[in-house]
Amino acid sequence: MRHPLRPATRIGRIMIALAVTTAVPSAIAAQPAVAQERTAPYLDPRRPVDERVDDLLGRMTLAEKAGQMAQAERAAVAGDPEMIGRVGLGSVLSGGGSTPAENTPEGWADMVDGFQARAVGTRLKIPLLYGVDSVHGHNNLVGATVFPHNIGLGATRDPALVRRAAEITAEETRATGPQWTFAPCVCVSRDLRWGRTYEAFGEDPRLVTSMTTAVEGYQGRRPSRDLDEREHVLATAKHFAGDGDTRFGSSTTGTYTIDQGVTVTDRKSFWRTNVVPYIRAIKKYDVGSVMPSFSSVDWTENGEGDPLKMHAHKELLTGALKGGIGFEGFVISDWEAIKQIPGDYPTQVRTAVNAGVDMFMEPYNAPQFVETLIAEVEAGRVATSRIDDAVGRILTAKFELGLFERPYTDRTNASRIGSREHRAVAREAVAKSQVLLKNDGRALPLDRRDDIYVAGVNADDIGNQAGGWTVTWQGQSGDIIPGTTILEGIEGHAGDVTYSADASAPTDGADVGVVVVGETPYAEGVGDVGNGHTLNLSAADRANVEKVCAAIETCVVLDVAGRPQIVTDLLPEMDAFVMSWLPGSEGGGVADVLFGRRPFTGKLPVSWPRTEAQEPINIGDRDYDPLFRYGHGLRTRGHHR
Repeated sequence: MRHPLRPATRIGRIMIALAVTTAVPSAIAAQPAVAQERTAPYLDPRRPVDERVDDLLGRMTLAEKAGQMAQAERAAVAGDPEMIGRVGLGSVLSGGGSTPAENTPEGWADMVDGFQARAVGTRLKIPLLYGVDSVHGHNNLVGATVFPHNIGLGATRDPALVRRAAEITAEETRATGPQWTFAPCVCVSRDLRWGRTYEAFGEDPRLVTSMTTAVEGYQGRRPSRDLDEREHVLATAKHFAGDGDTRFGSSTTGTYTIDQGVTVTDRKSFWRTNVVPYIRAIKKYDVGSVMPSFSSVDWTENGEGDPLKMHAHKELLTGALKGGIGFEGFVISDWEAIKQIPGDYPTQVRTAVNAGVDMFMEPYNAPQFVETLIAEVEAGRVATSRIDDAVGRILTAKFELGLFERPYTDRTNASRIGSREHRAVAREAVAKSQVLLKNDGRALPLDRRDDIYVAGVNADDIGNQAGGWTVTWQGQSGDIIPGTTILEGIEGHAGDVTYSADASAPTDGADVGVVVVGETPYAEGVGDVGNGHTLNLSAADRANVEKVCAAIETCVVLDVAGRPQIVTDLLPEMDAFVMSWLPGSEGGGVADVLFGRRPFTGKLPVSWPRTEAQEPINIGDRDYDPLFRYGHGLRTRGHHR
């Protein structure tokens, strides 16, 4: 058990952070109360967690319990800090791109501690749980180590490396304040047209299940004992279940085409394809929270046409997840997801609570949620026992995280954020994620003595190579994070490199052409095919490939994207073709395999279609005939020539 470090200088920074939004109330003065003589059993860390939970529940009013079930967005709380005490708020989150004004480790820690000071100043001194989408590193923080997205990690076939990446992410996240990440996504991606394809480890539930080692990386080997350490955070297995297996055209969310749509299946197939990864995340790694999917399920046993939203699905949330699988953590709703349940707001609240949702991500609506939930309980439409079950699960996580003893940020590891050691692991992950799909005439590895001509915008755009969920929700092109682009990685290996984004520079004298094609950032349904997106290469990318491959004897093409793109007709023009996925901040890892510093070992975690119309196509399908099969990946030896 580590003692909190709260020097006067830190308290001063917390006060300044709070003063930005409102005058500092008596919560700051109440800070020493955390260390007061512990007369109440729930404040005694020597007691078992279940005893502490029972004691605290017995002291709480209905209003205080309802408050623990509410989660508000950082921006809403910053605009009304008194909400924390007034509502008895249980949790705060940073949505994608929601950061403190000073997006630095210190700025994050000061913000979280400022909110926390108000929480521990309340009657029962229940600390806040702060959540953030650290989905490929602590990606909201500028300067954090940014790993490849999950689809690239799936290509590594290296569960131990995935565990290590999660460990680093947890360490960097907790050093800035948040104690909870909404990761990993253990969805099974069955249609590349889905805008969240890159958040999945792959299309095969066996592969996804093997990568649930990420949960252990976040939480530690023994969560009930390790979670209170400064290197760990509470993990979230998401999105339960079937979010990657929805039918194209079934979404009713805005202009989305497949995200948040309907999974049309029978129960046996659903369990085998979509639920299996959660079983291991829960039974082997004891994941602390589970987030339901925005999507619906339409069981085919009784015919199609009656889909039910996952947030309203008592059979799956209470019956299967908590009952059949034995999940003992808490269920956190997705962003305003209950508002997609039919009916008025009270109906939506009671339906989701009774289905098994424990905490509600109501980013800008937390006070109304609490008021509504109280009314539903008082009217007898939600049982007190259901409230006690939900709150007990939430409090258990807070006790196991050690928040009652050490509510404030332990900043000891802040100096390790984005460190050389952490970036070296990310670079290794990038190298192992590269999939060599074609290599005629031993075009790869490259010789560092060659004159190399590099074309394509994605060769030198770190925002594009990081993808969505990087600093902002959707991500963005440009120089948004520190790191190394693919071009810079190539320049670090070769002595003579010419770069031309549009291939307009002369190619005379070049021995090898490297054309980098791919996507620009997107996230969630915004990236759905048919919603302004396609699997086809852009006209500019096609033109670059055609020009460079026609002009230079050896032509290598890299695809920097969150999913396979259609290259069928261009493939004959390429000597070598590499899928680079979304490598994150360490583009040097791509160059490492191009030049043979590391061998190519990656394997496709998804099937590569011949045409967009061939989707969905997955291993095991009847008449399976993709351009590249699931698991395809050529190997090379290191240190060519």
